[in-house]
Amino acid sequence: MNVSAPTGPDDDAYWKRPDSAPDMFGAARPAPAPDPKPVYEGPPKQPPTSPHWRPPVVSQPPPPRSMPAQDNAALDEAEGAARTTTYGVGLVAGAIALILMCLLCARIIF
Repeated sequence: MNVSAPTGPDDDAYWKRPDSAPDMFGAARPAPAPDPKPVYEGPPKQPPTSPHWRPPVVSQPPPPRSMPAQDNAALDEAEGAARTTTYGVGLVAGAIALILMCLLCARIIF
């Protein structure tokens, strides 16, 4: 499929460089010769460390102490008391919520 017009100018004629244009950007100039020595010579040399230098010494901590023995019967009793308290608070909160809902629904209906 030919999209360009056969009788018009070339489609790329607009983008071509004119033949008589002067060398504006210096493309015809020769490139300068590269320097024989590289610009970056690497990091600077570090002075040698002192022969008396030593890394910091960390003292060894004492071994961990043994944990006290657990009283399983006391733990079970404490868990049971906590469960009873939690259920009691939940029942009181549920009863208050039920009473409030009944009051609000009765007010709306009647």
